[in-house]
Amino acid sequence: MPENKMILNKLSELRVIPVIRTKVAENAVTAVQWLSEAGFRTFEITLTTPDAIKIIARLISKTDALIGAGTVTSVKQAKKCIEAGAQYIVSPCVVSDLPAICHQYDIPCILGACTPTELHLAMEAEADAVKIFPVSLMGGSTYIKTLSSIFTGVPLIPTGGIKPNEVQEYLESGAICVGLGGVLVNETLIQQGERRKILEISLEIIQQATKYSS
Repeated sequence: MPENKMILNKLSELRVIPVIRTKVAENAVTAVQWLSEAGFRTFEITLTTPDAIKIIARLISKTDALIGAGTVTSVKQAKKCIEAGAQYIVSPCVVSDLPAICHQYDIPCILGACTPTELHLAMEAEADAVKIFPVSLMGGSTYIKTLSSIFTGVPLIPTGGIKPNEVQEYLESGAICVGLGGVLVNETLIQQGERRKILEISLEIIQQATKYSS
C-alpha cells in the first residue's frame, strides 16, 4: 500500500485530528504536549500559527505522532512544510496543484470544500480526502450524511464548530475522522495553565470517538 494511503488509514483509525491554531508559538507546543498526554496521536499545525514550520520540524524530531500542516494555500507553502517533515497537508480550499506535489513525496493531500461542487473539484484534483469546512454552518452531521450518500467512497473530514458530544454522531454520518480546533486548543486556558481542564475536554472527546465502531 502506498505511504499516503497508509497515513490516511492511520488518520481514520485515530478518528480525531486536533487542529493547532494559536497566536503564540509556544502555546501551540504546550497544546501538543497536553493533548499528547490525553492520548491524541496526530496534530495539524496551521500556518497561521507563528513559526508553524519550525514547530512542525521540532515536533517531527521529538514525537512519534503524525504531524500535518494546515491552512496550506500554495505549492510554495506545501514544499516548505514537506521539507520540515510534515506527513500530511491540509488546505481550507481547493488548490488544484497541491495533490501533485504531495504525491511526489508520497504524503496525503486533504483539500477543503464547502459545497458539492467544491467537493467534486477537490476529487478531480486527486485529493486523498476532503475537509468539509465550516461544517457546523452547513448543517452539521446531517450535511455529512447527505454528502456521503452522493459522493460514495470519498473520505470526508468535517471540521469547524464540532462540539465534543457530536464527535460520535459525525463519525456515524460517514466521516473518516473529524478536525477539532478551538474546543481543544483554547489559548486562554493554555495561557492560564489550565492543563487539567484541557485534559478533561480531551478525554471526553476521545471517549466519544471510541464509542463509534466502524
